Amino acid sequence: MSPAADHDAPHLRRIAIVGGGTAGWMAAAALSRVLNGSVAIALVESDAIGTVGVGEATIPPIRAFNALLGIDEDAFIRATGGTFKLGIEFAGWGDVGERYFHPFGVYGVDVGAVPFEALWHRLRAEPGARPLAAYSICAAAAATGRFQRPRTDPGNTPLHQIGHAFHFDAARYAAYLRRLAQAAGVVRHEGRIATVERGGDRIDAVLLDDGRRIEADFFIDCSGFASLLLGGAMGSAFLDWSHWLPNDRAVAVPSTAIPAPPPYTRATAHGAGWQWRIPLQHRTGNGVVFASAHLDEDAATDLLLANLDGTPLGDPRVLRFKAGRRAESWVGNCVALGLSAGFLEPLESTSIHLIQAGIARLLEMLPARDPDPAMVRRYNRLMGEEFDRIRDFIILHFHATRRDDTPYWRDLRTTAIPDSLAGRIAEYRATGRVYRDGDELFTRTSWLAVLEGQGVRATGVDPLAMTLSLDEARARLDRIAQVTQAAADRMPTHADFIAAHCQAAS
Repeated sequence: MSPAADHDAPHLRRIAIVGGGTAGWMAAAALSRVLNGSVAIALVESDAIGTVGVGEATIPPIRAFNALLGIDEDAFIRATGGTFKLGIEFAGWGDVGERYFHPFGVYGVDVGAVPFEALWHRLRAEPGARPLAAYSICAAAAATGRFQRPRTDPGNTPLHQIGHAFHFDAARYAAYLRRLAQAAGVVRHEGRIATVERGGDRIDAVLLDDGRRIEADFFIDCSGFASLLLGGAMGSAFLDWSHWLPNDRAVAVPSTAIPAPPPYTRATAHGAGWQWRIPLQHRTGNGVVFASAHLDEDAATDLLLANLDGTPLGDPRVLRFKAGRRAESWVGNCVALGLSAGFLEPLESTSIHLIQAGIARLLEMLPARDPDPAMVRRYNRLMGEEFDRIRDFIILHFHATRRDDTPYWRDLRTTAIPDSLAGRIAEYRATGRVYRDGDELFTRTSWLAVLEGQGVRATGVDPLAMTLSLDEARARLDRIAQVTQAAADRMPTHADFIAAHCQAAS
């Protein structure tokens, strides 16, 4: 086929990914795996440009992404110095001194058409009522530092309901994916982007600073906060959400490893933001996220260093950002993934999920050389909804608090929230019901954990809960709690599980 004929072919021949890091190499690995050599894939990155590199905690959907790539979980954990994650412990969010756990998996067991939470709401005021965590295998295991993978044989025991994700070294994960992608034929180009060449409503090529020209039919923008292609060349506007999520800085530093790493992330609220702790095998990831209007960078650095569980392994690094997303994630022949498409602070470990969701939808709607406008509109609508729903869930943590000890928390308590979130909170207060709309990321368990954990209380009870007698409802919940705790007690410790299956080389 002549070059001219190849250029005019209706199907994709060449994809260029601009930017490496986690987003770029996730895209490269997934596309090369699925397209199996039918499309030439190039990735442009510069070793001189740093990556954010602190996306060390994940949520359960990443297991599906790794499975798509054929990644063996134990080999992946060894290669990335990873550990397992059963959820997030929140300290000081409802009020100073309070703690709660947001578990993966599910709470309890529904009784026919009666949701578990309906029975729990009915019995919560009864003598001997147990907290929500008593009905979660992930919460029970995390409380004593235990872990095992979920059972996959037929059954409906607590061990079948374990949900887990990972903590890992983000740089090692990107390097792991890079090896997979390059083995599958992805060609890496080292260099900086000097110019983006447009032809009408399309990007024709990117010109590197050494004069090389990279042409493609389709471009994926993984250039980080700069959003060189989508925001710069294609002009997709940025929707600023900083009035709802005012945190605009983070200072991060690794520290020495925790001897027995717990199987969960910890998020500790402070006077002007919060601090993360992410335990890996070889080190611990730490960072303070804060609002610069309430705390300066030097004070945030001092706060971080004063609250480490180990010795710092480097100098603290400051990151600056703004919460929000691009109005459109796909314009012309360009899609943005990761920070190029938008940023939501890492409170619920959603950054890598949003990359994964963008890749999954791109694969579903992989275009011809000239993308169909209806398909582009669909992609933008779905990704917009994904960002918006996650935004609401994160805002909930800051809004639903009783803290009034600092101006930061007083501001967040009283700031108007999106109507979509306000309606969800009002519905919960009135009925105790939680829903999962369609395929949204956060489940009934997630919403229930945060609403209850931060003191949002329901005044009504789901009528379905009244279809069981009080004695039967109490007996069922007692049995669930007993079986859950017994199952957790039989699990190995997290450290022992890692040592037996996926210990990283020292």
